Amino acid sequence: MKQIKIPYLSHGLWRRLSRWRSFFADYKISVGNRAEESSILGWGYKPSGKRAIRIAEMSSVNSALLIEDGFLRSMDLGVNGDDPLSLVVDDLGIYYDTTKPSSLEQLILDKENLVEDLADAAGAMSLIFENKLTKYNHILEGLPAHLSFPKTKKHVLVIDQTFGDMSLVYGSATAQTFQEMLESAIVENPTAKIWIKIHPDVLVGKRQGHYSDFLARYQKNRDKHPNIEFLAEDIHPHSLLERMDKVYAVTSQMGFEALLYGKEVITFGIPWYAGWGLTDDRNLQVSAPEFKSRRQHRTLLELFTASYLQYCRYINPFTNERGTIFDVIDYLIMMKEREKLLQGEIWIVGLSWWKRQIMTPFLKTTANQLRFFKSEEVLKKAFAEKSTCHMRLLLWGKKFLSLEAWASDNHITVLRMEDGFIRSVGLGSNLVAPRSLVIDDLGIYFDASKPSRLEMILEKSDFNLKVLAEAKSLQTQLIAEKIGKYNVGNSKITQQLPVDKPVLLVPGQVEDDASIQTGTREICTNLGLLKHVRENNPQAYIIYKPHPDVVSGNRIGNIPDNIALQFADSVMPETDIMVLIEQCKEVHTMTSLAGFEALLRDKKVFCYGIPFYAGWGLTTDLYQLEGRRKRRLSLLELIAGTLLLYPEYLNIQTGKLTNAKVTLEALSQERAKQQGPSKLKTTWPVRKYRQLLGLLQTLKW
Repeated sequence: MKQIKIPYLSHGLWRRLSRWRSFFADYKISVGNRAEESSILGWGYKPSGKRAIRIAEMSSVNSALLIEDGFLRSMDLGVNGDDPLSLVVDDLGIYYDTTKPSSLEQLILDKENLVEDLADAAGAMSLIFENKLTKYNHILEGLPAHLSFPKTKKHVLVIDQTFGDMSLVYGSATAQTFQEMLESAIVENPTAKIWIKIHPDVLVGKRQGHYSDFLARYQKNRDKHPNIEFLAEDIHPHSLLERMDKVYAVTSQMGFEALLYGKEVITFGIPWYAGWGLTDDRNLQVSAPEFKSRRQHRTLLELFTASYLQYCRYINPFTNERGTIFDVIDYLIMMKEREKLLQGEIWIVGLSWWKRQIMTPFLKTTANQLRFFKSEEVLKKAFAEKSTCHMRLLLWGKKFLSLEAWASDNHITVLRMEDGFIRSVGLGSNLVAPRSLVIDDLGIYFDASKPSRLEMILEKSDFNLKVLAEAKSLQTQLIAEKIGKYNVGNSKITQQLPVDKPVLLVPGQVEDDASIQTGTREICTNLGLLKHVRENNPQAYIIYKPHPDVVSGNRIGNIPDNIALQFADSVMPETDIMVLIEQCKEVHTMTSLAGFEALLRDKKVFCYGIPFYAGWGLTTDLYQLEGRRKRRLSLLELIAGTLLLYPEYLNIQTGKLTNAKVTLEALSQERAKQQGPSKLKTTWPVRKYRQLLGLLQTLKW
């Protein structure tokens, strides 16, 4: 196995060794200065990188291996603690040093080697463009309301960079270069609006930009420059680029992203993407014979293939193992949707301290603020004391209906949250922490009285082949592992089931549950459902399965066995619902999630209420929703919307968000470690012990 060494003095690198291991799965990484043959790891041209180069130059057996953040790095900034999802790895130089060859340059020149990755690159480039992905993705798309981009004018973007930027030092650029660039932009575009994008760090005084002096003069005498506007806000780069006609850059990566938008790009330094025939290059060094000998005409797709697919390495954010650009794209798309859903100031009421700790990773984003309140009264008082309050209210399930009415009166948006469909090994009522959660800005999935975000996903999503393949894989795994929501109960049926009559399963529910209150009509009790099913199926063998929360004694809805057996042939309170679904022919339910789990296993499902999976053409329904759920779904589309696109999943070992597949694998492993089935009935000390374990786990996050 190849060796990578991190010198002792490069403590910044070896302290974060866990960050780099996944990117170098085919290497053994260790810390030290021994003279054995190895690659010396360093960070770009920072001290660790220069140290790696120096060690390599003094040795006949060592070589330097330089790394930098990739072009599609992460959701949040590195300075905020967000680990990189991509790295560039270079054994010749580094991409921003265009004074000599780099591995990126060699990849671009190797036209034959690019061919096999062009198709994947086209798909990745399209996804990046459509979803406005960039290096850091914490800024939401859109522009401040006060900015105007009239279509009657041309718009030109001039991009500033900070002093000391390595790409400037090694990209043949000086402070004078920026002055020449601005003067050219003004002269060449006399009637256009010139937008100068300055770095956010310059605005807060952390670093110095090249237009700081000009900005000071501009602010004193704006009338002298009526066509010039400084962009002081932290704006998503793609939201800006799509409104521009021309882009002037020195070495900024934003210049390459402008090429993705088909914009005319003029460069004044020598960025890595200059000299390939795609940009208007003004730096004299680009036309120098020595430099021109290192360039050939290449297409935008070829540059993208070399830089994003071949030069960058990626890890799968869900498994922390070596991955692909598509793993990172999927993750960033998911996180950006979550960022939009949970943006701003979120006020939350009614959660215990324990639940706050468990729920925070589900709710916290890169830019939002969470505020927790003990009661409605405390929240309303805090609202009254704020002169301006741009907040949104997050409530659990269908609780706090009076607070929802108050929010409506005060024009406050309400979000709802609830346990996800693949939750845990054990019951929430027994204080077992959830691995999944749904958050809804329209309603909530079990409330049929109005559309939910899930209903909109199912109604309007374009389920592509990739998503459907993921849904199929998830379905197969759910069936094989017998995984459901709570994953409790015995895994075997102790009595013989008949073979000469149809076996029907009637799952009981918690009768004061919100899904019963909002999703049922005439039939709204477990006994009422059981009677109705028997009346319509007199010859069938009926199994009644009480809800685990009812069996545990934590919730209401119990039917005494002697009464239940007047209508059912057997009552199986302790048997795992997945085992019963597998053995039955049909499932008859009001709104139970067991109906959805039965659909996954190709069972016929009869709905006597209006659960989220009814009305799409997959179930036999007693009721219809007027004017809603008109789309006919395939089973895989229902699975994709319900389990892939709607919930959030949490890795409870790391406190970071993950996906359905990783969650399913974790639940399967957790259940396998248990000695026997998870108990439905527990004591108060056991529940508190589980709660304590959950809290201790959050301290590791």
